[in-house]
Amino acid sequence: MMRIWQRVFVDHPKSVDETYFQHMRVAGWFASRLLAAGCAAIIHAVLPCLFEKTAGRMIEQMYAQITSRD
Repeated sequence: MMRIWQRVFVDHPKSVDETYFQHMRVAGWFASRLLAAGCAAIIHAVLPCLFEKTAGRMIEQMYAQITSRD
């Protein structure tokens, strides 16, 4: 049972040098940014004059953050 707990809550956050709660915060921040980018893309789909580069720029910024991590 303890190994399951370790695998579910500890192994992955530890692999990126974070605690469970640090990982929750970072993953939650990325999730909120992805949601915002998705909303901008939906609005752009309906009104092409709005948010022309917003979603792409947000995703590029997130990609740069993820790939710059050790």
